[in-house]
Amino acid sequence: MKLLRVGTTGAERPALLDADGTLRDLSALVDDIDGSLLADAAALGRVRDAAAAGGLPVLDAAGLRVGPPLGRIGKIVCIGLNYHDHARETGAEPPAEPVVFFKAPDTVVGPHDTVLVPRGSAKTDWEVELAVVIGRTARYLESAEEGLAQVAGYAVAHDVSEREFQIERGGTWDKGKNCETFNPLGPWLVTADEVPDPQRLSLRLWVNGELKQDGTTAEQIFPVGEVVRYVSQFMTLYPGDVINTGTPAGVAMGHPEPKPYLRAGDVVELEVEGLGRQRQEFKDA
Repeated sequence: MKLLRVGTTGAERPALLDADGTLRDLSALVDDIDGSLLADAAALGRVRDAAAAGGLPVLDAAGLRVGPPLGRIGKIVCIGLNYHDHARETGAEPPAEPVVFFKAPDTVVGPHDTVLVPRGSAKTDWEVELAVVIGRTARYLESAEEGLAQVAGYAVAHDVSEREFQIERGGTWDKGKNCETFNPLGPWLVTADEVPDPQRLSLRLWVNGELKQDGTTAEQIFPVGEVVRYVSQFMTLYPGDVINTGTPAGVAMGHPEPKPYLRAGDVVELEVEGLGRQRQEFKDA
């Protein structure tokens, strides 16, 4: 299933994109697309049955904002330097263990919402990523297979980053990762049954129409199941938590000087195979 949330910011309603591309209203069946729904097999079954029966009300998509496909996100765990080609372009050694940092849930915006270049920023960068949405409580998992079994679905994430704040201002990466609007998510939450192998997905990103990133999740140093297993050793993952699994080569930081960092007026488009496409215009904060 392709689950999504539509409407004005803070008042999104749950919806479904059916096999014919028709937008359907789920409001009569579920309150929201969130961790509670993803952990409830019976509720998900009712949504599947209703979608198959074809009786869900149609929503007019014209002019309707698409919000983040997941509400009430608990935490966003991010994995840095998780692609062989990205590590090479930045001159970094592939990490022996996953590099873990966090983004706050309030960085999440819709896939087509405006993204703000922070005040004082000179190095705002792009990163297309595969986002993993957790559907079962996970702690101390023993295998990558167990890790995959905890995944409810997948989405496109844009891990926008400010490299000066992240790398040159001391401390952890968090200052360069948590600026407002720095995690567009969606358009859809695609349930795991529609993604038989998350290590065979293409990822692409364009800036002002120019292709900048053209990668594949096959390049991940730590695949999805192993990432979930690893993270579960250090924290409990709950339904509705999100893991951003890293970005392939092609970020601005990896370019020769002068590096083409983002400015107000730039337009970024990105997609992950089968998971939909995003488009954002950048403006000054």
